[in-house]
Amino acid sequence: MKLNIYTISNQIQAELSGTAAQDIETISIDSRSLQNGPQTLFFALVGPNNDAHLYLEDLIAKGVQHFVVTHIPENCAGKATFLVVKNTTTALQQLAAYYRSLFDFPIIGLTGSNGKTIVKEWLNFLLSPDYNIIRSPKSYNSQVGVPLSVLAINEQHNLGIFEAGISTFSEMENLERIIKPTIGILTNIGTAHDEGFPNIGEKIKEKLLLFQEAEILIYHKNKTIDAFLNPKLKTFSWSCKDEAADVLITKKAVLDKTVLGIRYKADNFEIKIPFQDDASIENAIHCMMLLLYFGYDQQTIEHRMELLYPVEMRLKVKNGINNCSLIDDSYSSDFQSLKIALDFLESQKQYPKKTVILSDIFQSGLSNEELYSKVSQLITSNKINRVIGIGATISEFKNKFINCVTFPDTDAFLAAIDSLNFGNETILIKGARTFQFEQIVAALAEKTHETVLEINLNAISHNFNFFKSKLKPTTKMMVMVKAFGYGNGGFEIAKLLEHHKVDYLGVAFADEGISLKNAGIKLPIMVLNPETTSFAAIIQNQLEPEIYSLKGLHAFLKIAEQKNLKHFPIHIKLDTGMHRLGFEANTLDDLIAVLKGNQTVAVKSVLSHMATSDDPAHLEFALSQLDLFEKLSSKLIQELQIQPIRHILNTSGISNFTEAQYDMVRLGIGLYGVSNDAEEQKQLENVGTLKSVISQIRTISAGESVGYGRRFVAERTTKIATIPIGYADGISRHWGNGVGFVMVNNQKATIVGSVCMDMLMVDVTEIPCKEGDQVIIFGKNPTVNDLAKALHTIPYEILTSISQRVKRVFYRE
Repeated sequence: MKLNIYTISNQIQAELSGTAAQDIETISIDSRSLQNGPQTLFFALVGPNNDAHLYLEDLIAKGVQHFVVTHIPENCAGKATFLVVKNTTTALQQLAAYYRSLFDFPIIGLTGSNGKTIVKEWLNFLLSPDYNIIRSPKSYNSQVGVPLSVLAINEQHNLGIFEAGISTFSEMENLERIIKPTIGILTNIGTAHDEGFPNIGEKIKEKLLLFQEAEILIYHKNKTIDAFLNPKLKTFSWSCKDEAADVLITKKAVLDKTVLGIRYKADNFEIKIPFQDDASIENAIHCMMLLLYFGYDQQTIEHRMELLYPVEMRLKVKNGINNCSLIDDSYSSDFQSLKIALDFLESQKQYPKKTVILSDIFQSGLSNEELYSKVSQLITSNKINRVIGIGATISEFKNKFINCVTFPDTDAFLAAIDSLNFGNETILIKGARTFQFEQIVAALAEKTHETVLEINLNAISHNFNFFKSKLKPTTKMMVMVKAFGYGNGGFEIAKLLEHHKVDYLGVAFADEGISLKNAGIKLPIMVLNPETTSFAAIIQNQLEPEIYSLKGLHAFLKIAEQKNLKHFPIHIKLDTGMHRLGFEANTLDDLIAVLKGNQTVAVKSVLSHMATSDDPAHLEFALSQLDLFEKLSSKLIQELQIQPIRHILNTSGISNFTEAQYDMVRLGIGLYGVSNDAEEQKQLENVGTLKSVISQIRTISAGESVGYGRRFVAERTTKIATIPIGYADGISRHWGNGVGFVMVNNQKATIVGSVCMDMLMVDVTEIPCKEGDQVIIFGKNPTVNDLAKALHTIPYEILTSISQRVKRVFYRE
């Protein structure tokens, strides 16, 4: 895009402050992106948990000159061009609606509860041989994602595919003005976001608003939707039962495929699709309907539909060979998603060295010369150290990249993989489906077993911002990443928190902090339980110890004095009633005597820990702790004439004792989506999902047993599935013998017999499944809280018990 700043100002009804020297070529809402520059227009979005105005000074320092804001921060006045509006999100939507009006080609608009992104990606695959397509990258279907998607249109595109997602009333009207679809597709209506609507009818009515000016609506005909359709809206419907539908469909399973019988007008024909689950079949039918509407012949439809493939909608971080970190984006290659992937690479890079393995890029709407010039600019701005291009076209433009090697195809790359010396680097693997980059991921991935703990980085960001929104603007935030990030993984989460500009990270022991520092984390790290034997290593690695006893203080001072340190930061722990660690009131005078006038160390913070911040039954005790902390910390401050950071609140304290924020709070289990308050739990997002697969299925007869000790004996013919996860992976043996369950194809499968070291067995007699099917141990259902309650323990124990032999896979939706 290229828009004049004065035109933009007029379209969003802004008050212009400053001079506008350059046209705008890119829109940004992410202050962390290395792609921000002089021709970027940055929208400072304000949400319930975050305010981008806080980052404007940093952006100006990095060269960004144009901003859309609700107000001009004092420290930024006169330093850039500002477009002042009442609401920056509304302004972004207004700009996108204007920009959409500049183009006149077919736009497919998708909405529904399920299947939007998959249908969009499949339509892109099916139509790409014939159209130059612009589509929503990933699942950009929100009030912010939709305008960003539409603003990526350029003059060479001749078909658009955009999805629209809503969660409550009055949202679709905004998205309809931006997308203005000429063709509508309504996918499956399910239970997602039911809480935002009083009933299913109201949800359907809101979703149908997307199509109020469409030329045609493609949908699965049923009486519920028909009742809410505008009679003036032309429809093209399908059904497996209703003879009144435009297209009548039959289904039959053949081996691992489904054969669809199509009756349309006077024609009857069959197509095969490589899926058997109901959701994939329905999504495929919607795609087929679009091909019929566009007038494709039967042979083309049959050929292309049989080539459909599973869609991976997430960027995943995996451990690689030779101490590498892999970012798997191996199923798409277009310019917009490349920008997203490079931002993700920057936020998750574990090593200073960054490599991109990139296939030819399709459907950019640009000439190859212009496209690869822009790709080169992206690569340069993201400070990529090495580019490996795969494909005939990118090979032609090899000279546009610094330190680039190219291969004609994936096979040639795999043949040369050993000579490329991968090691100690972060590698983004991004390729179009036809290049089969999953082979590259498999070749470079660390070999582990099939049980994984998937960590949703979006959910971590959401939970962080949820708790941050409870704080005063001046309150600092320490986030606990001890115990391997509560079992979720240390470095990757620490890197994300570094981007969120937390003030401190907290670890339990020195080796955890050293590991993070060695991985490149630059945030201050507090060691909460330092052993005296680790003091030298703490000093060497610039960690900051918590000091909780006179013995520990003297030991640390001795080493610090030997090293001639000056004002080395330490943190004083006070015992206000937890009676675990800390200086008690009767030792405070001795502490003050040692520290008064001491130049070797500096008291960076004074802290304590609440024992009952989560339990209303002990409110009086909690308040007594706060009173004692105020008394003891104030005495330290007065006697030592210092201004330390004071902090006492943990996760539940943030919510229950907001008046005691002091200078900083410590966020722990809440970051990982766990709360002991039922209402607060609804506001948090699930972070970790423990997954495995079915290794084997067998059928046993009545009287036969399963597992050690014959603790399960079948009373009937029973189908048993074996799952490769056991107590060595962190599954409690108490979860076996009929107590616990796993989810197989969204159905509960009871654990039978004892949980073994490396396996457990479940009853799948009534569940359609096969070997290799996915199994959910915990996540959204059952939750960690569900397991903890059944096992009479706490979520902390469940999370931290997951063995490090279980591979962590980090992803962003």
